[in-house]
Amino acid sequence: MSDTSTPKRSESQRAGATQAILDWHAAVPDDRLAHLVRDARRGLGRCLQMRLAEHGVASGHWTFLRILWVREGFTQRELSELAGVMEPTAFAALHAMEKLGYVTRQRRPDNRKNIYVYLTDEGRALREKLVPLAEEINGMAVEGLSAEEVAVMRKGLHLMIENLATYEEGAVNERRRVPSTRELARLARGEPPRGAASQSPSPSPARPMRP
Repeated sequence: MSDTSTPKRSESQRAGATQAILDWHAAVPDDRLAHLVRDARRGLGRCLQMRLAEHGVASGHWTFLRILWVREGFTQRELSELAGVMEPTAFAALHAMEKLGYVTRQRRPDNRKNIYVYLTDEGRALREKLVPLAEEINGMAVEGLSAEEVAVMRKGLHLMIENLATYEEGAVNERRRVPSTRELARLARGEPPRGAASQSPSPSPARPMRP
């Protein structure tokens, strides 16, 4: 007799996490934009994952497919940058996509060093099936907003992206950088960064913990 308690418990946990976010936004209606954007992204991503799963497509593969539908022939490194993931993550995803028959990876006669990624006919055909799903989720997400309100929100998000990209570029020039995965893991464990002087943490005012 199979045990079905684990899937039920998993669904309950997911529902609980969703409700926690809804409760948080009800309690903190003026939450920071960074948190609102993060939670909206989470919701969009999870809803799209459910629809992609109906066609046997992983959400990580969708990220690369939608880039390649616009233009093919990127190198693996270029794709990792455009997708916003580490190069080993991109390599693993593209390797899996090649096994599934969605892409091919080729070297060019004039450049044997780089590997370029192209869609197969099957990968191109997925566009007609999957893009309408993404458009449906996006439409559902903005229900209750007028076309003018959506246009204003889109304009604001574009400006935010440009501002943050400019800030990041300036920060890099000032020798700041995004911590590596290993460094982030050390921080998560409460370990000081390598080479950092031992300092006593300064007290910070208590604030409610976000879900």
